[in-house]
Amino acid sequence: MSNNTTQSLTGGEFLIKEIPANEIFTLEELSEEQKMLRDSAKEFIDREVVPNRERFEHKDYAFTEECMKKLGEMGMLGITVPEQYGGMGMGFVSTMLACDYLSGATGSLATAFGAHTGIGTLPTLLYGSEELKNKYLPDLAAGVKFGAYCLTEPDAGSDANSGKTKARLSDDGKHYIINGQKMWISNAGFADTFTLFAKIDDDKNITGFVINRSELEDPNSLTLGEEEHKLGIRASSTRQVFFNDMKVPVENMLGERNNGFKIALNALNVGRIKLAAACLDAQRRILNHSVSYANERKQFGVSISTFGAIRKKIAEMATGVFVSEAGSYRAAKDIQDKIDELVAGGMNHQEAELKGVEEFAVECSILKVFVSDLAQNTADEGIQIYGGMGFSEDTPMEAAWRDSRISRIYEGTNEINRLLAVGMLIKRAMKGQLDLLSPAMAISKELMGIPSFDVPDFSEYMSEEKAIIANLKKVFLMVSGAALQKYMTEIEKQQHLLLNASEILNQIYMAESAVLRAEKHFAPDSVEAAMAQLNLYKAVEKIITAAKEGIVSFADGDEQRMMLSGLRRFTKYQANTPNVVALTEKIAAHFIEKGNY
Repeated sequence: MSNNTTQSLTGGEFLIKEIPANEIFTLEELSEEQKMLRDSAKEFIDREVVPNRERFEHKDYAFTEECMKKLGEMGMLGITVPEQYGGMGMGFVSTMLACDYLSGATGSLATAFGAHTGIGTLPTLLYGSEELKNKYLPDLAAGVKFGAYCLTEPDAGSDANSGKTKARLSDDGKHYIINGQKMWISNAGFADTFTLFAKIDDDKNITGFVINRSELEDPNSLTLGEEEHKLGIRASSTRQVFFNDMKVPVENMLGERNNGFKIALNALNVGRIKLAAACLDAQRRILNHSVSYANERKQFGVSISTFGAIRKKIAEMATGVFVSEAGSYRAAKDIQDKIDELVAGGMNHQEAELKGVEEFAVECSILKVFVSDLAQNTADEGIQIYGGMGFSEDTPMEAAWRDSRISRIYEGTNEINRLLAVGMLIKRAMKGQLDLLSPAMAISKELMGIPSFDVPDFSEYMSEEKAIIANLKKVFLMVSGAALQKYMTEIEKQQHLLLNASEILNQIYMAESAVLRAEKHFAPDSVEAAMAQLNLYKAVEKIITAAKEGIVSFADGDEQRMMLSGLRRFTKYQANTPNVVALTEKIAAHFIEKGNY
């Protein structure tokens, strides 16, 4: 691949290109302005939130609102909002950074912040008229008003377009009169600005609207249910919202009629990658608590951090943080580069941001799944390290575990996102937007040929790891290409197979991100290199399992034997099979001695 970076990547292109380490962005490259933003966010959480953890667990919704107001005063709610609408107008990486470091201590504030700055603000920013943006965005950016996003209904979850909330034009043509019910609405209890979706008359698709509750002609036309009692995120206000002949001015429509489903999807794309960011500092904090406890807790006369079983957990938790950071900020910068490229080409910023995020929707879904799964596992292992104390409300682990569970559900369940990622890739390939067919055909020819038994020169740092990643991409193309050839347009019905393909896809992107991050910034003998190598080894094992399961499900006879042979060839370490125990011990020793991530 050329080192010319004037042309940004397209979404999913990582599958068919060799990506040099100098073309990815990492946390090690933050600007001074971004470092100040990160430090300010972290300082706020440590000062205002961590000492008050119990208030969140005791459902102190007013305290969540108080924290949100303080974030508004700091400018943290308007980072993505352009300066002309009262925001800070910072780039996409900065929005990820704020979400990362403001979301780690409690899921309650993380949810309120994410819902407000993401789905509560972005539909107006990206689809609102100039009048709507000037009217609503300054108050949202300043935390004068808070936003809620009303999409989900009792019978419309993942299938958002099947909602039954209705809108009809008033007799005088000045308002849409809306009736219906929404549920699981974050921030509903203290929000004033509601983004909502309804079908106008007998339209096929939903349409988006925005309205301030305080400006309604009839205050009783928007009513709320009681606060939901939830497993986690206990101080995040979550209520049902009812519309009873609610009048919304016709000029408050977002975008065009029938365009609401697209608005919802694009808002969710942004929400997915930001949700990955929201899980990062939670992982760091859980790891830090776990290391501290393991160093202090004595059993049989020694710290439990000396036990191999505990050290293995700490090493894997730390590796998960490193990998999650690598993938999240890599994708964030790719989105930022695409936005900048489109703006330079003459597109307005709002349209460019829409297109930029839409371009990398595959990566957004990958990150949402991978990082939220990992966050849950990290919290689970944190409880295990604490043992019986981890189950107690007196320690931070049980709340972290409960809060992390929702991340696998909202912004589209992880199962939906797994199917989406592969489905979007297939659609792009069929439209000619991404050439997956040519490399897939080349791999078929390669499988028919005689393999080389020569061992390449892998003396260059990370060369074998990158060769393995290139081969893992071949595994994905081999399995998905053969499956698509067999099922064609019926492939969407093969969900089990698509889930296997998604696991391969996710592991490739995240493993490559970690390897390139380590290569770009850290020495061969560094703990970061060890984390990248340990993760890659485990990714290979997961890919072998997923690919084998997929192959056997749709291929038989000579085709099955050939593909299984190819799988063995493409997942083989040719020179140096990693010493997993040694890598694990190196990583654990580093963090146990350091005391934190």
